[in-house]
Amino acid sequence: MGVLTGLKPEKVMRFFEEISMIPRGSGNEKGISDYLKDFAIERGLQVVQDDVLNIIIRKSGTKGYENSPAVILQGHMDMVNEKNKDTVHDFMTDPLRLRLLDDYIYASGTTLGADNGIAVAYSLAILDSDDIPHPPIEVLVTVEEETGLLGAAKVDGSHFKGKTLINLDSEEEGVFLVSCAGGARQIISLPVVREAAVGSAFRIQVKGLKGGHSGMEIHKERGNSNKILGRILHHLSKKYDIRIAEISGGSKMNAIPRESEALVVVRGDAEGFNDEVLAVAGVSASEIRTQDPGLTVAAEAVPLPAETFDKETTRKAEELLLVLPDGVLNFSQDIPGLVETSLNLGVLQTMEDSVKYEFAVRSSVETRKKLTLEKVRTLSASYGADSEISSSYPGWNYDKDSKIRQRFLDTYRRLYGRDAEVTAIHAGVECGLLSEKIDGLDMISLGPDMYDVHTPEEHISISSIARTYDLLLEVLRELK
Repeated sequence: MGVLTGLKPEKVMRFFEEISMIPRGSGNEKGISDYLKDFAIERGLQVVQDDVLNIIIRKSGTKGYENSPAVILQGHMDMVNEKNKDTVHDFMTDPLRLRLLDDYIYASGTTLGADNGIAVAYSLAILDSDDIPHPPIEVLVTVEEETGLLGAAKVDGSHFKGKTLINLDSEEEGVFLVSCAGGARQIISLPVVREAAVGSAFRIQVKGLKGGHSGMEIHKERGNSNKILGRILHHLSKKYDIRIAEISGGSKMNAIPRESEALVVVRGDAEGFNDEVLAVAGVSASEIRTQDPGLTVAAEAVPLPAETFDKETTRKAEELLLVLPDGVLNFSQDIPGLVETSLNLGVLQTMEDSVKYEFAVRSSVETRKKLTLEKVRTLSASYGADSEISSSYPGWNYDKDSKIRQRFLDTYRRLYGRDAEVTAIHAGVECGLLSEKIDGLDMISLGPDMYDVHTPEEHISISSIARTYDLLLEVLRELK
């Protein structure tokens, strides 16, 4: 007898427990993908397993719904593998050990994989049923969502007839996701010309900032250590004859950088250098004193390096760091308080032959994303720098006329006597990519209450699973 035996909805719980027995961390989805394929074959359902192991399963509409428009149910099969230090568990081979505590399902010492196993369980329960009224169903279960939406990027949209998509990868009951940002990685490369170092060397360090996710926390206007460093260097260039030997900061393009540093050489008189650094640092600290009060900046004399950038490269490097845009550019016209377009100068690196400035650019409006990329490219080109764009993915723009959103809002209110919340996210989700694959998609994302996702304390509410499933079934019943 399984740990979840006797819990309702019975089939959802049974399938959730079954897939919890199959290791399915990102990149290790062969077992779960084959399980889903076999599930469909055993029930006489049409199934496609593509080259990257995404699964598409089709089921005809029930009696009276045969000719209704198809609906796509969508989630991902992979999970994040995290465990406590004292937990013995091999994610490549071991099943999860489920446990119950009050109204919640946990795994023992590991992530639970409710993100997004619950979407798979919901979908399998509907596919397995013979007593749930529904239109034609197309279930899409993708691979490697957690490592960059890689499965969704490989989906062939020609497989689908449906123009309504219900994504089941949200984590708060009664909160419907209706928009997300697209994004791209942009790297600016400034060629470096070097010369022999002459003068006094100083290391400048910017530390103490909070950092954060460049999508979810960009609106908080926390300090960006790379941009603060650029301001300091530009100020120093007006006071001293400086040469940059090295500049660096941040480690990930999608994280607001917390620490940056520069090795600079002053030719001639360097009197008052430290005081000038601290003066600019004080201004920056005052400007972010509420949202990021921990800023510290220090400058110290260090041994002279062998080489520095030449004078012109130094000017270009510090001016680019000063003038390149960063932070929120636009807010949504439809959803108050939602960031529409932003960029984050996340990584600054000195290479052998160049300085690299790496950005994460995000927008829920594709044209504004492209405009931002072009602005950065054009500005950089004026300094003789090259631009490279990669990892570009589309956003999901808010649809003020969405029928599926209104259907869920009306049904939720009727079932539960209160209004659901509509929200959006300034980060990428699979809906954005799928909107590019399938023309004219009307989409919504929802899910039951989950907590501490991506940690060994991940858990999901049993009662919320049931309520969200009831809502889903009622909406499917209404889509005749």
